[in-house]
Amino acid sequence: MGAPPPAPHPDRKVVDAYGKGVITIRGEAFRAPIVLLPDAVLPWTFGEIGALTADDFVQLTSLEKSRRPAILLIGMGARALFVKPAVRTALRDAGIVADLMDTGAACRTYNVLLAEERRVAACLVPV
Repeated sequence: MGAPPPAPHPDRKVVDAYGKGVITIRGEAFRAPIVLLPDAVLPWTFGEIGALTADDFVQLTSLEKSRRPAILLIGMGARALFVKPAVRTALRDAGIVADLMDTGAACRTYNVLLAEERRVAACLVPV
């Protein structure tokens, strides 16, 4: 039996719960889409979830390299949707590998990667 992943630092932004239109981060409820970084929660604005563009991720691609995530989990609501290849290319050019999934899976995966001290971020749409 393997050891559990190490507990994240007490100041890290961890997902406590998700569902019913809310994502709870360290006790604070968010009812709108967010960009979740280990040290910050930012509003995430975009035109339409099914038509994301590279501009919808500028908050991440414009971060200084030391703060920029290597892994981006995109929680797209109740189910994962596809993004245009140009979006993945723009993220990859910024050094970010994107993985699309439903929001629940993105929240769970974010917490595991954060506990492993990976350079991770998540863009999350409440379900």
